Amino acid sequence: MLWIMRFSGFFSAAMVMIVLSPSLQSFPPAEAIRSSHLDNYLRLPSPVSPVDSLNRFSFRKASVFRNAVECGSTAYTITGETSVCDPSLVHVAITLDVEYLRGSIAAVHSILQHSMCPESIFFHFLVSETDMETLVRSTFPQLKFKVYYFDPNIVRSRISTSVRQALEQPLNYARNYLADLLEPCVRRVIYLDSDLVVVDDIAKLWTTSLGSRTIGAPEYCHANFSKYFTAAFWNDKRFAGTFNGRKPCYFNTGVMVIDLKKWRRVGYTKRIERWMEIQKSHRIYELGSLPPFLLVFAGHVAPIGHRWNQHGLGGDNVRGSCRDLHPGPVSLLHWSGSGKPWFRLDSKRPCPLDALWAPFDLYGHSH
Repeated sequence: MLWIMRFSGFFSAAMVMIVLSPSLQSFPPAEAIRSSHLDNYLRLPSPVSPVDSLNRFSFRKASVFRNAVECGSTAYTITGETSVCDPSLVHVAITLDVEYLRGSIAAVHSILQHSMCPESIFFHFLVSETDMETLVRSTFPQLKFKVYYFDPNIVRSRISTSVRQALEQPLNYARNYLADLLEPCVRRVIYLDSDLVVVDDIAKLWTTSLGSRTIGAPEYCHANFSKYFTAAFWNDKRFAGTFNGRKPCYFNTGVMVIDLKKWRRVGYTKRIERWMEIQKSHRIYELGSLPPFLLVFAGHVAPIGHRWNQHGLGGDNVRGSCRDLHPGPVSLLHWSGSGKPWFRLDSKRPCPLDALWAPFDLYGHSH
């Protein structure tokens, strides 16, 4: 339970600087920024490589975590690599792009540091740029992972303008295609945004029961659900009727457990795409990749404890604002919103809780 001692120290230090306010759940949470294998999804990218962009990044090599002698060994292929089809693996999907790469690396670092059996975790990295694999391997030499290229053209024509330009990035929508991108033998995956850190054993989240549901996520039923859609949506019975017989609640798509087997069987990707097409012609929402998920799944989500998404630490859409933790235990800290801890720390204007992200940051300027 070493992670408890470590986190308690960080948490205590932060609490000296802040006074906990009423529950964060009283604030309508903004959509998390990052989100998101058939041959058509794995088309080769443009020959224009973002090498110059990546050259400005240099990450320190992470320590090798061996956290418990009880951890079993994973299966290996003839080449000595871990088989992605090994049933003992915990599968985690995260996007990697230049703008949020520092956050993604910190998220991976936090997961490894707090997992009882880090050797059992397999990371699936979704990218729309090349040359990421070498960087990841140099930072985490023993990491079990695979990089999947997501062609932005798959969704570019379906993306509508949003209230924030960051929400229009094609890689935000890669999570819609996990069932197609990942190998058929991967039947369940945890999808995580790039602006969070995990301070608990992620195996606990992995073993969450979804019952008959396809996805599981922390729900926030106090939120004003109607605000996520425009008047054009609610005034049209064809659209608003989609929630008939359901009790929809807001959930943050930056932390989800997904049953890929059920997803593939039902064909949820096509359902999400259909709503994106309707949006193009009828403007039924404003918030990027979140509303299609709400339209398809809200009211049919397996609830997961709020400890797994202490969200809103990025201040939602209020630039420069700081938020506190809402009451209760903490397993995952999520800087959803416009304020990212690495930007605020670099600008010497951090929020108090950014101190809890800093220990997982492996970034160092290249020379």
